Amino acid sequence: MAEHTSSNITIDAPPSAVMGVISDFARYPEWTGEVKEAEVLSEDPQGRAEQVRLLLDAGAIKDEHTLAYEWIGENEVRWSLVKSQMLRELDGVYRLEPVAGGERTEVTYQLTVDVKIPMLGMIKRKAEKVIIDRALSGLKKRVESGAGGDADAAKG
Repeated sequence: MAEHTSSNITIDAPPSAVMGVISDFARYPEWTGEVKEAEVLSEDPQGRAEQVRLLLDAGAIKDEHTLAYEWIGENEVRWSLVKSQMLRELDGVYRLEPVAGGERTEVTYQLTVDVKIPMLGMIKRKAEKVIIDRALSGLKKRVESGAGGDADAAKG
């Protein structure tokens, strides 16, 4: 199994606001530098995305892929690769932990990427780290700007 990379950040907002932005896939191109298009293909009974098609341009990694999402409670979402042209594996998780009485959120992002073309492990982990760091800083900026909407808006 491939190694994973993880990082975390504290966001000045409650977990529900953070998850509202994470679950609003249609708006990913507005705040994630790498995602150029996002389309929800199917939803679970609660209206949360089950499969999402993403068009990604992360410099060394350019791909269109479909991810399957699994929502664990209110504060965790996992995803895994369904299909891709360039990737063999793309598994990740966002874990949200309320801090400061629930007014702030510690976000942990874990990612495992494996490409179909040969790539040195060191280069692959550096790419994972760049993707994670950009995603976390973009998420923080988006949530704290108030542009993300709330969790109920993201589901509707």
